[in-house]
Amino acid sequence: GFALFFMIVFAIIPYENYKKHSKLLILVTVFLLIATFLFAPKVKGAARWIDLIIFKFQPSEFAKMVLIIHLAKMIESKGSSIRNYKLGLVYPLTWIFLISALVLIQPNVSTAIIIVLTAFTLLYVGGARIGHLSATLAVIGGFAFSVMMLFAHSRERILTYVESLTSGTSINTQVMQAKIALGSGGLFGIGIGHSRQSDLFLPEAYSDFIFSVLGEEMGLLGAGLVLFIYLAIFIIGLIIAKKAADVFGQLVAFGLAFNIAISAMINAAVVIGIVPTTGITLPFISFGGTSIIIFSISIGIIINIALQAHKRQELRLALNGNQ
Repeated sequence: GFALFFMIVFAIIPYENYKKHSKLLILVTVFLLIATFLFAPKVKGAARWIDLIIFKFQPSEFAKMVLIIHLAKMIESKGSSIRNYKLGLVYPLTWIFLISALVLIQPNVSTAIIIVLTAFTLLYVGGARIGHLSATLAVIGGFAFSVMMLFAHSRERILTYVESLTSGTSINTQVMQAKIALGSGGLFGIGIGHSRQSDLFLPEAYSDFIFSVLGEEMGLLGAGLVLFIYLAIFIIGLIIAKKAADVFGQLVAFGLAFNIAISAMINAAVVIGIVPTTGITLPFISFGGTSIIIFSISIGIIINIALQAHKRQELRLALNGNQ
């Protein structure tokens, strides 16, 4: 209910307002991430949630959306200088490093990786040189790998993933049970609400591994349809971005749509054992208040960008008709 409400509200608010307040939003985000690291209680070894009594808020999800908006503003303001490392690219990179580092130390490795992937894709779309981005990403990758090996939970996930590649076994119990669920679904599934793996066999069946329950209950066709819907959201986002009236709108629409699609694809890849186990949720489906609200706000912003572009097109046609 809250998610639908916020989606409608943000579909009405003109997206140009975010450009004016992006610096304030990113500073608030940094404050929230620092507060989370310092004061948030640890759950399963990680401090990721701020308890607001009514509900728990996860600042890292908010950070992904705000960083996209701030980067879009910076890329637009830098213009062609974004192709110059010292004069343009270094400034957005500073914000990317700061936000991803604050998320990484929670520790929340998977979300930090999503932030970096989305941000660098946005920089490439915004005109940054592929050579600059590749070299920077290589340095970040080496540093991030070193940090991941320092944390026990991320180190264990990486080592078990490598071992699974060499031995041919499942990465862990979760992935093994997830594959059983997907395989038992067959082509058409065993029916909505009839999952057997979710009856305490599959850990985190309601959140990180819910895609396997979808595959079990809806079969290959149902799971494939869900992935196609995510792809459709991304393609629609691309179309809206192409029609947006300004560079800021183009980049925001692309970045938010890409964030939804990449989160979905990584979640599905984890479930079938292609990549190491992460805590990435399946957008709009996994249990989690902050996640579904932020993704819904993202859809609302994309809708507003489309509406604004449509209004400008109608105004342009009306002016041409009068002439």
